[in-house]
Amino acid sequence: MILTQTGEMRADAAHDWARFRARQSIAVDRIGFVWRAATGPLGSIRVTDALDDAGPRITVTAFGVLSLARVARDAALTKGELQRYLAELPLAPDAILHNPELGWEVMDASRLRVSAIHRGVHAHVDLTLNADGLVASAFAPDRPRLEGGAAIERPWEGRFTDYRAHHGRTLPFAAEVAWFIDGQRLSVWRGAMRTWGLANAR
Repeated sequence: MILTQTGEMRADAAHDWARFRARQSIAVDRIGFVWRAATGPLGSIRVTDALDDAGPRITVTAFGVLSLARVARDAALTKGELQRYLAELPLAPDAILHNPELGWEVMDASRLRVSAIHRGVHAHVDLTLNADGLVASAFAPDRPRLEGGAAIERPWEGRFTDYRAHHGRTLPFAAEVAWFIDGQRLSVWRGAMRTWGLANAR
């Protein structure tokens, strides 16, 4: 499936919020996604965040040519990208039914744990349901975060709101992402979904 988004993001509290627009494909029959965003002056900064059969990748370029950042494709990045895929299942509900790579565990009356293994790396995310049975939040206690050149595992959360009936599904049209660092919640991403449709997610 394919969706588009607009919103704001930042690296940490020391940076200003930067507006972005993005297009994302999410596989529903296997682990995989590709998120491509444009930000910065006139959308000149391009960000690619992906996980597929070739592994994980995060790249940042200027004008699509000049490399500004590239994250090492190691086990830590694989784990973080796998956790992103699991956390974003509310955006791709078909994957809940059709992705055989997902493992499920009921934690309590309002919490499910979804897990998967990709390229030998295991990860899980806990999904908390609201009173309507919809995913209100996704939480990972140990998502790797790049800090000073090292991947440090931190608690990480995504929250989903503004659920709407759309194409026969109930989808969240707003989301926010935050890290928990030294006991403080740091919001780093907030966005709104503009379009959503079924398509080949490759």
